[in-house]
Amino acid sequence: MKIVRIETFSRPNVGLVRITAESGESGWGQIATYEAADLVAHCLHRQAAPVVLGRDCDEQAEILDAILVKNLKFPGSYLCRALAAIETGLLDLRAKARGLSVCELLGGVPRPVRVYGSSMSRAITPKEEAQRMNRLRDETGIEAFKVRVGSLVGRDQDAWPGRTEELIPTMRRELGDDVVIHADANGAYTPSTAIRVGRLLEDHGFGHFEEPCPYWEYDWTQRVTSKLRIPVAGGEQDNYLPAWKRMIRDHVVDIVQPDVCYVGGISRALAVASLAGELGMACTPHAANHSLVTVFTLHLVPAMRNSGPFMEFSIEDQRDFRAMFSPSLVCSDGAVQIPHEGFGWGVTVNEEWLARAEYQKTEAPA
Repeated sequence: MKIVRIETFSRPNVGLVRITAESGESGWGQIATYEAADLVAHCLHRQAAPVVLGRDCDEQAEILDAILVKNLKFPGSYLCRALAAIETGLLDLRAKARGLSVCELLGGVPRPVRVYGSSMSRAITPKEEAQRMNRLRDETGIEAFKVRVGSLVGRDQDAWPGRTEELIPTMRRELGDDVVIHADANGAYTPSTAIRVGRLLEDHGFGHFEEPCPYWEYDWTQRVTSKLRIPVAGGEQDNYLPAWKRMIRDHVVDIVQPDVCYVGGISRALAVASLAGELGMACTPHAANHSLVTVFTLHLVPAMRNSGPFMEFSIEDQRDFRAMFSPSLVCSDGAVQIPHEGFGWGVTVNEEWLARAEYQKTEAPA
């Protein structure tokens, strides 16, 4: 099936991509959520679409490689986000054409995926954080959570003085010993402070310590990893595969966390997971909200051999992302079911959401 049309529906914080074949069948992909998704859509039409149009959708690997070769001067984040949108759209199209879910197309067996409830808030007090997580545990059966320590690229600063030192023991005391609790620093610390906070996490039996240092400071993170018993996780921001090879080879982290929409798609995320698996490292992909990135990750996890015990699942207000598609993602008994309405990604995109988005189209010549 030759690809004849690529359409984008974008807003500043997220964008969807529809890829249509000459048969009329189409597949949906997504540009990474975060600021400037609408700019990535322009990049996609200029730098990726001309390479894709007219190619057979089953030539997925060749198409992705051709995009990278054509744009060898632009190997960074914007292109990788466009690459992810193209690939996820192709996967949806190809799976639908075969009467499969994307999970099955990848060689996985669809199943409920256990999740950890991921807090995105540093404005919440330790007591309030513990209260809402206990409530969610009762309502959804979630057995693991993640809290935020320090402040975003905080240079050793906290959200307010003493918050982290209060938060860590409070969470363990209030949630009890049976709940897994992770901590995410979002690059808050220099190595010495990260090691001190990491040892406090160890003392209270936390699960993993995510991105303790700024993600580009590999030597800092490696130093922290080598000094702590608690597993150090990271990589959500990284999209350069040679950098991933270095992170894994040199054991910069213990757990790799590629984000499907940041790293450049499912195949690149699987490549990272495979490299890590060869050295006995687990892969817990980053999926920070309930847009299609979490749908993609739900389909990806059963196809990985070294997935971690829990997948990330945001506990923040998701009403904006829930408006994008149906059915909504729901946690029950501590797990989220892979969407299964029809084939492909198993979701239906909301026409009302599309109508309010900026629209662009690139078509093959008649």
